[in-house]
Amino acid sequence: MTEHNLTLPVNDAQVENLSMGDTVYLTGTVYTARDMAHLEIKRLREKGEPLPVELSGRAIFHAGPVVRKTDKGWELVVIGPTTSIRMEPHAGMTGELGVKLIIGKGGLAKDSREMFQKHKQAYLQAAPGCAVQLAAGVKKVTTAYWPENGMPEAMWVLEVERFGPFIVTMDTWGNSRYDEVKDKAYQRIKQIYG
Repeated sequence: MTEHNLTLPVNDAQVENLSMGDTVYLTGTVYTARDMAHLEIKRLREKGEPLPVELSGRAIFHAGPVVRKTDKGWELVVIGPTTSIRMEPHAGMTGELGVKLIIGKGGLAKDSREMFQKHKQAYLQAAPGCAVQLAAGVKKVTTAYWPENGMPEAMWVLEVERFGPFIVTMDTWGNSRYDEVKDKAYQRIKQIYG
């Protein structure tokens, strides 16, 4: 297992170099996006309108941060991962937009795994319960898009430095730690109950 310090944007070769179990730290621009942000992106694409940010080679963090307004701008208080499976219906869209890394918790499912292989993407698990620690890696909150949807559902633009650690739990080679754990659990249940 290897530790990677990646500067965003990343390319296909850098994603292909990530293997399940590796540790990743990120530097550069990371965008938060939950359900509503994905729907806003989808709406703009369907209308043929440009997105407010460039997502190619970037990372989307499935997170709803706590942010407060100060005299100097925005200040991040905490940022923790939210359950990613809700964003599974958008697997194809994020791949087509060139998103290379998705951060969250709980992993994604079959459609995402297939898109990861097709579009050279990887999923990074953020440790739940470490929102304060993760916030230490965020150096600046640049802006927010769609704040009318509420703080957790807005898309926040974060400038990060050695942001992490994150663990690669779904890589671009079709490996999924979640599927592996589930398969082992089923095998164990079968051993116990026959």
